Amino acid sequence: MVDSEPKFFIPESIQGVNFDVTAQMRMVWEVIKAPLIVPLLNLAVYICLAMALMLFMERVYMGIVIILVKLFWKKPHQRYRFEPLQEDEELGNTNFPVVLVQIPMFNEKEVYKVSIGAACNLSWPADRLVIQVLDDSTDPAIKQMVEMECQRWASKGINITYQIRETRGGYKAGALKEGLKRSYVKHCEYVAIFDADFRPEPDFLRRSIPFLVGNPDIALVQARWRFVNADECLLTRMQEMSLDYHFTVEQEVGSATHAFFGFNGTAGIWRIAAINEAGGWKDRTTVEDMDLAVRASLRGWKFLYLGDLQAKSELPSTLRAFRFQQHRWSCGPANLFRKMVMEIVRNKKVRFWKKVYVIYSFFFVRKIIAHMVTFFFYCLVIPLTILIPEVHVPIWGAVYIPSVITILNSVGTPRSIHLLFYWILFENVMSLHRTKATFIGLLEYGRANEWVVTEKLGDSVNTNNKNKSGDAAKKNVATKAPKKTRSKFVERLNLLELGFAAFLFLCGCYDFVHGKHNYFIYLFLQTITFSIVGFGYVGTIV
Repeated sequence: MVDSEPKFFIPESIQGVNFDVTAQMRMVWEVIKAPLIVPLLNLAVYICLAMALMLFMERVYMGIVIILVKLFWKKPHQRYRFEPLQEDEELGNTNFPVVLVQIPMFNEKEVYKVSIGAACNLSWPADRLVIQVLDDSTDPAIKQMVEMECQRWASKGINITYQIRETRGGYKAGALKEGLKRSYVKHCEYVAIFDADFRPEPDFLRRSIPFLVGNPDIALVQARWRFVNADECLLTRMQEMSLDYHFTVEQEVGSATHAFFGFNGTAGIWRIAAINEAGGWKDRTTVEDMDLAVRASLRGWKFLYLGDLQAKSELPSTLRAFRFQQHRWSCGPANLFRKMVMEIVRNKKVRFWKKVYVIYSFFFVRKIIAHMVTFFFYCLVIPLTILIPEVHVPIWGAVYIPSVITILNSVGTPRSIHLLFYWILFENVMSLHRTKATFIGLLEYGRANEWVVTEKLGDSVNTNNKNKSGDAAKKNVATKAPKKTRSKFVERLNLLELGFAAFLFLCGCYDFVHGKHNYFIYLFLQTITFSIVGFGYVGTIV
């Protein structure tokens, strides 16, 4: 009877150990590791190395081109026809084209006065300027304040109109599209767009419009953003470093080589005829600006980036606002790529190499590969290879390539070179959020079309800090209710980042005890950064 009982095949090393869960798990791991886990992880390493090489070549190419542009390319006013517009004694202001300024808003309590005031102070003949405040606010009190501010400027002789809609259909794209339908803007030739926190200098139009007037093939003139709160905290400094590279290198290279780049959604001037020819504003993604730019480019229109033409703006100074913004900026381009890639391939109006540039360089490498390789390779695959020493990552892929890419990325903000190492760690953390958003856009599910307006604080933070005395600050701290504090703490938590912090910490400990490559130094530092973001405190570090 005993011999007829079923037998289990258990390795000799653990025979006699009954219900030893740890030993059984170890046995299963050893059984599947060699034939399954190791090959899969090796494949992941090869894919990540390929993506890293793609990003590396893209960065090197951009670096070489920007050097050539700075040394040998002609300045914009030399490459294109540019004649300053002047008032004529006989014709008066009729040689100035009529320009529409659109300011889309949504509950912009802290910044509406600044943006409206900057637009009304633009140096342009008053009879040739139409300002349109497109207010989609849902707060009646804020709507009333914005309308009163428009009336105040109108009483000074400024041609400014306060425009509202019954619904927020299409979000920003819907508001801009609706604004262009109004009868009082039909005679406008160009439209300048400024988000609610942007503050153009008075000569903004005089330095940009002549490029459009003198070059009928140019559809868009894009200005650079400058950040009034870049020094507010560590979070804003990190953003400045990323965005400065975007403007200093990516926009400049695209403008100089292919006369194409993605419209940034604000601080730009469009030829209205080009907008109409491209099919107008569309709300099929959360990057209506990039959508319009790609469609206009496919119809042969050229874009011009002016690095010395700048508009002041505000960076998100809270982690919550920054995460929402990055979700939209990562999900939207991926979703647009999904919807437009075949349209770009089939296009007959633009040359082959421009299509390659748009598909491969602009979309695939910068908007998809850059996020994925940063997260998968440096936050997932390399830590896993520590636990599975049979898988080897070459040092050129783990150290040399990311070092070169980082150095090339730092050229945009030399003043923050001392923050470069922390910037790497922070970008690695944000790559988790961006990669998730990229997949949502590519697969078009969940939050693919979620639009959350980036919170803007204006000058309120600085003003409050200046007005608070030490005693008042203590009083404010003392009067906080414990329940409210705990609620805020819970709202700060980002569990996904905290989970990865725990994973990287375990990998670091294992490498410290058993490893040979000293990756634990990087892993512990990355763990700290994931934890800071996970607990939501990065925006409070000054």
